[in-house]
Amino acid sequence: MQKYIIAIHGGAGTILKKHLSLEQETAYHEALREALELGHEVLNKKGTAIEAVTQAVESMEDSPLFNAGKGAVYSNEGKNEMEASIMEGKNLNAGAVAGISNIKNPIQLAKTILHDPEFVYLIGHGAEEYAEKRKLDKVSSEYFRTKFREEQWLAAKSEGKVILDHDADKKFGTVGAVALDSFGDLAAATSTGGLTNKKYGRIGDSSVIGSGTYANNNTCAISCTGYGEYFLRAVVAYDVACLMDYKGLSLADACHEVVMGKLVKMRGEGGLIAVDAKGNYQFSFNSEGMYRGVVGSEVKLGTYIFK
Repeated sequence: MQKYIIAIHGGAGTILKKHLSLEQETAYHEALREALELGHEVLNKKGTAIEAVTQAVESMEDSPLFNAGKGAVYSNEGKNEMEASIMEGKNLNAGAVAGISNIKNPIQLAKTILHDPEFVYLIGHGAEEYAEKRKLDKVSSEYFRTKFREEQWLAAKSEGKVILDHDADKKFGTVGAVALDSFGDLAAATSTGGLTNKKYGRIGDSSVIGSGTYANNNTCAISCTGYGEYFLRAVVAYDVACLMDYKGLSLADACHEVVMGKLVKMRGEGGLIAVDAKGNYQFSFNSEGMYRGVVGSEVKLGTYIFK
């Protein structure tokens, strides 16, 4: 039987044990486990990698613990401006959205676009109109409002700063998933709320195919989390696949080259999760920690936070 595997992340950054209470740590582990179990159930029933990564990411979007969906941070205008992308390795189909505010699960909209041959990337009002016509779940702004995110935004605004998900902890709360299914197909998905107090319609790497998300059956599936501007400039996700394709590097070596080499030289902080066509997986990050987990036909379920 072809083996299958799914790996997820819930953000990277300066995540230190001293900054997390036991209660918070347990909550993150439980949220990661729930996302993994949903993705694993799809793969175990011979579902596709696309469905598995969608289920896992949607689960994390529904949790206020992560900076995506319900837990998305606020822009300078006090809005939730979310972005997401998804890609399948079999035929390089992809779907992406950015600048959306009232769609409950951005990853579902990205997946709908993936299956539409007319589009790859939609933004703002047009993307929301597209979602409405396809009857995707729409919610009011109140759905996304949490006391924690509002306090973050007000503090950042009063200081005139654009900050990461958690200013004190320097955590990038983007969520993502990568999977290999029993048909031998790869897929990757990423979703985020961006930076707190962001201005001018700023978009990061999470919705950009090749920077924050990439999948190709010949090489690997990648989902990134970090300071988006650096991941955009370095075209991180595609770069890993290129090193495997053109230079013959292993998944581990390609990830290390990009995350610990190229990004560090650029002073870009963050990380990525990856699986390759053989079912190998990799967690690679140059930050203090990354919320992450993995499970598969030959891999016992595990969730991790610190180095």
